[in-house]
Amino acid sequence: MTSHFTVSGLVKTYGDNVVVDDLDLPIEDGEFLVLLGPSGCGKTTTLRCLAGLETPQGGTITFKDNVVFDADTKVNVPAHKRNIGMVFQSYALWPHMTVRKNIGYPLKVRKMRNALKDGSIEEAARMVDCEGLLNRYPSQLSGGQQQRVAVARGLVARPDLVLFDEPLSNLDARLRDQVRSQIHQLHQKLGFTAVFVTHDQAEAFALGDRVAIMKAGKIEQYDEPDQVFEYPASEYVAAFIGMSNRIELRRDHHGWETAKGEPVDLSRAIVRGVGDRGTRAVARLRPDDLLLHTAENERPAGNVVLHADLVDFEYGGRYYDVAVRAGDDELMLRASATEHAATLKKSQPGDRMVLSFAPSALRVYADTADATVDRVSATAKATVTVGAAS
Repeated sequence: MTSHFTVSGLVKTYGDNVVVDDLDLPIEDGEFLVLLGPSGCGKTTTLRCLAGLETPQGGTITFKDNVVFDADTKVNVPAHKRNIGMVFQSYALWPHMTVRKNIGYPLKVRKMRNALKDGSIEEAARMVDCEGLLNRYPSQLSGGQQQRVAVARGLVARPDLVLFDEPLSNLDARLRDQVRSQIHQLHQKLGFTAVFVTHDQAEAFALGDRVAIMKAGKIEQYDEPDQVFEYPASEYVAAFIGMSNRIELRRDHHGWETAKGEPVDLSRAIVRGVGDRGTRAVARLRPDDLLLHTAENERPAGNVVLHADLVDFEYGGRYYDVAVRAGDDELMLRASATEHAATLKKSQPGDRMVLSFAPSALRVYADTADATVDRVSATAKATVTVGAAS
């Protein structure tokens, strides 16, 4: 399928610092794409290059059939001619303009006189529940109201592409969920094409049709949210999307085991990049995949047992977040308050704890320090099943 919006070989540097590194990014018409990654990974710079607010050193950017940037032919369509809508993290509303004038500003600069008169402003305000605020100024609005006005302004001119630069990060938790839901509903209703930048995996999975996880200016994985969640392509992706527990594994003639010698059957795990000669690997799993027991015989059949020392625990309502240390590995687990409150309240740091996990919960990757590992390429859905060593 031909993509309607295409970024090819994009390069953006600041001096010797390469921020976007030969990046390719196909975006389908009507798709909600999320760029996800930590600070400094290049996601906002990529967005600003799409917007025309930054000039790359290499590559091309195409909107439908129109080339808006080409480093080789020196094409660089300015931002105000790219037919984009932009929603900023800081709202960026004009303080001296009413809500009505702020929403209508894109129509004014595009000289869309009919749209200014036909109720487009009122319609955009109504879509984000701000129709009663049209005569107010930004200083008279809450943070949530200001961001909804910014969303309405980004959509009012029906742009080819709507760009969101971490628009929810300045809101408190309740408003963040509320505005996120509103953006999702608007996309479902209007079908606009969007690129949304965030460092929050919950936002990415809730909003994205596809998610591009970035690392050091490159895309580490590009897929649908459920595929990223279930099949992270690298240890970096696994760690970033919440598989915070890291367990080092080694293999000898008996098979795979933890650093403390507990055997681990990887025949049901999802394993990437570990060759037949690999002797070391790294496993990732989520805190809620790690179970707490009062005795070893309580573990479900087939689970791997870990013995660990309690570090700390925190009350979270219906659960406790529990930190333990197993050898050199510090692990986190989420334990039911109903089941484990009495035991934890009597526990002290250093007390011995019994844990277990299902091998199928593991996502296993080659240990980069293992010189004997076979380097095999991996895609977002490919898996390599590793059994016991022969």
